Amino acid sequence: QVQLVESGGGLVQAGGSLRLSCVVSGNIFSINAMGWYRQAPGKQRELVATITSGGSTNYADSVKGRFTVSRDNVKKAVYLQMNSLKPEDTAVYYCNADVRVATTHILNNYWGQGTQVTVSS
Repeated sequence: QVQLVESGGGLVQAGGSLRLSCVVSGNIFSINAMGWYRQAPGKQRELVATITSGGSTNYADSVKGRFTVSRDNVKKAVYLQMNSLKPEDTAVYYCNADVRVATTHILNNYWGQGTQVTVSS
């Protein structure tokens, strides 16, 4: 099985910074795209940022210039550096990864359990 475990959420004042981490573990052959999504109360889950295995990135317009996604392929980890946080960034942030399982080489999509980010005004 494959597990994604996030850490780094919390409460921060507007203008502050947080760094989220997500480590992938389990029966892994390879990891393709990784990324972060978020879901605010009463809203649909939305893309925040993604990064390919080669390092190409994609960001939601709302976070461009403030958030940076990165990954460490050796540690099987993806990170989200969030700067200049705004109250509207408040949400549960979910890690996501396309993982090719070692035993079958089948590519599956996996989600973490989520970590709460709260930005106070």
